[in-house]
Amino acid sequence: QVQLVESGGGLVQPGGSLRLSCTTSGSIGSIYTMGWYRQAPGKQRELVATITSGGSTNYADSVKGRFTISRDNAKNTVYLQMNSLKPEDTAVYYCKFTNTRQYWGQGTQVTVSS
Repeated sequence: QVQLVESGGGLVQPGGSLRLSCTTSGSIGSIYTMGWYRQAPGKQRELVATITSGGSTNYADSVKGRFTISRDNAKNTVYLQMNSLKPEDTAVYYCKFTNTRQYWGQGTQVTVSS
């Protein structure tokens, strides 16, 4: 069983930055994929970025060049560094862990507004 806890969300002005953290607990194994997804009101949840246990990353076109996903194995934590934030980035951001199953965090609100 894997548990995920997100943190780091908040209110930021356009052009600003935030770093989200997702701390995992439980037996995660050695082969897995971690990802960040987001969901705005009235919209479907969408992929933001993923990172595999091998270190490969993937990003949605809308965040390429602005967001960076990274991992700290010693701290059992995955990060999403978000730069040059735009109002359209406003959403609840969810951490996802996948091995043979899928696990979701509780979500953290990110609001980009002036």
